[in-house]
Amino acid sequence: MLGGSFLLPMPSSQRLAAIQCIQERPALEFPPIAPLSELWASDVFDLAKMKSSLPKDIFKSVQKTIKEGGKLDVSVANVVAQAMKDWAVGRGALYYAHVFYPLTNSTAEKHDGFISTQSDGSAICEFTGKVLVQGEPDGSSFPNGGIRSTFEARGYTAWDITSPAFLMETPNGITLCVPTVFVSWTGEALDKKTPLLRSNAAMNKQAQRLLKLLGNTEVAPVNSSCGAEQEYFLVDSAFVTLRPDLLLAGRTLFGHPSAKGQQFDDHYFGAIPQRVQVFMQDVERQMYKLGIPAKTRHNEVAPGQFEIAPFFEAANVATDHQQLTMTLLKNTARRHGMNCLLHEKPFAGINGSGKHVNWSVGNGTQGNLLDPGSSPEENMQFLLFCGAVIRGVHLYGPLLRAVVATAGNDHRLGANEAPPAIISMYLGSQLEEVYTMIKNGNLGSTDHGGLMQLGVDTLPEFLKDPGDRNRTSPFAFTGNRFEFRAVGSNQSVAGPLVAMNTILADSLKYMSDELEAKMGAGASLETAAAEVLQTIMQQHGNVVFGGDGYSSEWHEMAVSERGLENLPTTADALLVLERDDIKALFERTGVLTQVELHSRFEVYAEQYVLAVEVEAKLVLQMARTQVYPAVMTYLGQLANSLHYQETLGLPPDRAMAGRIATLNQELLANCVALESALASPPHGETAHMRHCVDTLLPLMYKIREAVDGLETLVDDNAWPLPTYQEMLFIK
Repeated sequence: MLGGSFLLPMPSSQRLAAIQCIQERPALEFPPIAPLSELWASDVFDLAKMKSSLPKDIFKSVQKTIKEGGKLDVSVANVVAQAMKDWAVGRGALYYAHVFYPLTNSTAEKHDGFISTQSDGSAICEFTGKVLVQGEPDGSSFPNGGIRSTFEARGYTAWDITSPAFLMETPNGITLCVPTVFVSWTGEALDKKTPLLRSNAAMNKQAQRLLKLLGNTEVAPVNSSCGAEQEYFLVDSAFVTLRPDLLLAGRTLFGHPSAKGQQFDDHYFGAIPQRVQVFMQDVERQMYKLGIPAKTRHNEVAPGQFEIAPFFEAANVATDHQQLTMTLLKNTARRHGMNCLLHEKPFAGINGSGKHVNWSVGNGTQGNLLDPGSSPEENMQFLLFCGAVIRGVHLYGPLLRAVVATAGNDHRLGANEAPPAIISMYLGSQLEEVYTMIKNGNLGSTDHGGLMQLGVDTLPEFLKDPGDRNRTSPFAFTGNRFEFRAVGSNQSVAGPLVAMNTILADSLKYMSDELEAKMGAGASLETAAAEVLQTIMQQHGNVVFGGDGYSSEWHEMAVSERGLENLPTTADALLVLERDDIKALFERTGVLTQVELHSRFEVYAEQYVLAVEVEAKLVLQMARTQVYPAVMTYLGQLANSLHYQETLGLPPDRAMAGRIATLNQELLANCVALESALASPPHGETAHMRHCVDTLLPLMYKIREAVDGLETLVDDNAWPLPTYQEMLFIK
């Protein structure tokens, strides 16, 4: 029996069982989809349903509040609540929920029943205007950066009338969901929606002011718009249950790259796998019922990676819809036997996932204010509004980096079509040439043709696509909008939208102040606009860059010659929120008080530390309880094999066993060091974040290096973790 056992296969029974489960899973067929006209917004209490169910005067009052803002009269709210309840109960809802968006990047909801008991022992469904307009969840149990504590826990939700109520249908029933803001008893914003609404109001105020200076007599409210492209991975649930890292952290902490990854570029825009397409159709059916305009679906670059993108919507509604989309993707994937991974870097060595936020501003009278257009008047507007964006991005580029700073996004930024951590702007060759001439005060003809004078009557027509695409740029002009490419796939888009709206509001105020001063001194609108734009480009043109954002030359030039900041980690970037100029920006625009801004620094710093520490604990757990035992068992098998070879008179090859044993010892030694580092963190958020960057993550990388090396040496049948090859290619 010498060495007999080594001849027998030693399968990782759970891993092989998972593969078998996937291979035997019956093919899913999605039932025929109903016509779009029947699906669209069928689960939304939108304006059309309000119009058909409310008295005319009540409906007009609601319309006015949505369009112009202000408080909704209690008597009007009572009528709306009754109609909303009748609609929801008629569809089978027994509960309603105030839905809000705390500082967790996720969605929260408190469910209450429509039930109201009567004195005679009966029960009726009841929903009043007071209940519709205001709720009261706990204000201390959500991340709040010290604004609330357990002994002062009161918080309020308040109906956001601009975002329609909807029905959320699950296998467990139907719930009426009412989008709300979430604030503390003392009035501070505890959520992501409140600052977004404030930022849009600030931008609207300054945009209207500038538009009127340009001679417009009728100016409708200006709103920002958003279209967020959502990238994600799909992995079979049978594999995820065997990977504690995927289950709890959303990314693989160990895993040697598959021999075939994305190097053939054969997955991008390829034929969508049948199982995935059925999943996509299921998601889209639910999105259409909720009034979410899903437009595009396709395979992304990495194997197992996909994308869904909607039409543009008003920023506030788009943000709510984006949160719903993430929820639908995750919940629907589970029903299809898969897990949807929204982490920015689930797998090393291949593309990560972003959420490109396409952002613009406009209104009903002047249209899209970032569209170059074909008429002279629109071009004047465009040059000024685009110039305002240039100024804002240059002054507050570090803020844009800070609002996309997360532990997950740190792994993604800087490669594989993700932009670098240095915030610059791409305008395209034609626009860059225009603004360069504005900077130099030397307007003439361009290579693209057209006289380049800044007169209101002589501005040239711009092409819709005045340049190529630059996928290394964090902030790129793409024809009639800017695409903020640095946003992470797992993030709420609210933070980036708040930042963009706020810096635009600040720059528009600067422009209007300057124009008023110059025109008050006797300058014409044309001369004043030319001088303002020239000053902006001379002071802030360094942020415009059309080259390779990945190159080391750009990184060096950006910092040393152009004065841009390189903030490579969240520990670097979040400190921006504590700067005096950022505090002043948010305070003077009325978007965030200093207390609210500091609370966000506290919350996001804590979330970063917690994310890294959870991963570090998982590294220790998996290395010690899964990898190390499997390796030791295999080393025992190798020892038997070597002994058996000696009994046959064959020269034993001990090199393989030696390499495995060495890596295993490195694994253990670094585990001891990581455990010690976890046990002794420094005090203070800033020091704790630096401890994660400088100590915990390097030790985690060393352990990963050892584990990934072992994966290439240990018998595949003995390896306990599903591999990249299996997770990415078995569907």
